[in-house]
Amino acid sequence: MRNLILNTDSYKMSHFAQYPQGAEYVSSYIESRGGVYPETVFFGLQAFVKEYLTRPISLADIDEADAVCTVHGVPFNREGWEYIFNEYQGYLPLEIEAAPEGAVIPTGNVMVQVTNTDPNCAWLTSYIETALLRAVWYPTTVATVSRACRDVITRYMEETAESLDGLPFKLHDFGARGASSEEAAALGGAAHLVNFMGTDTLSGIMAARRYYNADMAGFSIPAAEHSTITSWGRDGEIAAYANMIQQFGGEGRLVAVVSDSYDFWNAIDNIWGDELKEQVQQFGGTLVVRPDSGEPVEVVPEAIERLMAKFGYETNSKGYRVLPACVRLIQGDGICVRSIDAILAAMKARGLSADNVAFGMGGELLQKINRDTQKFAMKASAICINGGWRDVYKDPITDPGKRSKRGRLALINDEQGYRTVREDALGDQRNALVKVFRNGDMLVDWTFDEVRERAANN
Repeated sequence: MRNLILNTDSYKMSHFAQYPQGAEYVSSYIESRGGVYPETVFFGLQAFVKEYLTRPISLADIDEADAVCTVHGVPFNREGWEYIFNEYQGYLPLEIEAAPEGAVIPTGNVMVQVTNTDPNCAWLTSYIETALLRAVWYPTTVATVSRACRDVITRYMEETAESLDGLPFKLHDFGARGASSEEAAALGGAAHLVNFMGTDTLSGIMAARRYYNADMAGFSIPAAEHSTITSWGRDGEIAAYANMIQQFGGEGRLVAVVSDSYDFWNAIDNIWGDELKEQVQQFGGTLVVRPDSGEPVEVVPEAIERLMAKFGYETNSKGYRVLPACVRLIQGDGICVRSIDAILAAMKARGLSADNVAFGMGGELLQKINRDTQKFAMKASAICINGGWRDVYKDPITDPGKRSKRGRLALINDEQGYRTVREDALGDQRNALVKVFRNGDMLVDWTFDEVRERAANN
């Protein structure tokens, strides 16, 4: 699956013969045309550039693609690919401009613009669409969903908590096992970490490390799963919980224990709140109780109030109750943007601070999204024929929402925010699109800290 020539759609193979005579350059762009969220957090292009575009194609790649296409029933532009191999040592003669990663961009704006740099390769711009669009829409959409969760949590913390100090760890990535591939887990996991610092997706940590020079982008804690609790047997439930504290407790440490294997309310009322109460209060860290079943909007506030009945609480300056530091709760089942809002609203109605809870999010974060979540598309907008540029666009009468942009584009970021203009109308305004790649060379190398700072300040 490493052959970049075959990392495309079958019909792209015939497109080299479909452009007008004299075509020299094609300019295309990527945008979110709308969707669920009004803004997107641009992220992930650098990973694709490093992983795929800084590696040249080989004669073996060309031979393989030729053989596959011949049997598959589509033409193969062997002459074009051999030209790239001979003239550019296998590196793609493309120039890619993009918004700075981490930028929060309203939908309907150009994020990426790509153009071939050799007039003999006008077909190459659209050929790369499949791989390039996928490299952008998925991590950008995950980062956007994660940011939407952060916005909801921030709002409730501002209303019910003393500060936002705990915000970076309020949403934990539980999505690795539900992702469609390890690459998806890596890119989506890194995208989540643009907004938060809690994750159990190690592949996301490695993506941030390898592609964005992050020494350590996220953190986790020791935590139990059902098998490590139920292996003690129902009669050994207390011993299983006690073992977690004994093994992982200590000053300033956190340990999470799933507590619904049998009777969640008994676990709170009688085990944590009675049998092991003294150990919880004295081990020097924080026990994070995790329910994993039931209706979250009902279970979470009820569980917090039962913990308060056993461990006490304080009322903060905003009038909301907060558990003592030795105990908290994490809800990782059934979590999405809407359920986070509903849970925190229910807690607020019962006088409970958002400080009491954190969330874990799996499939809704890394998997239950698609290209149409934010209506991503890559379209040609300009073509140069015999030395003259002209606009290219689509304007389907049956769907005005699919109307595409015209001309070479630029992105402005001023007091009005980000907005797209034609490059020839840019004037003395600075283009926010940055040249990130040209003919096999990376031209920028964003760090993860830069990406995070940009996202946080938008």
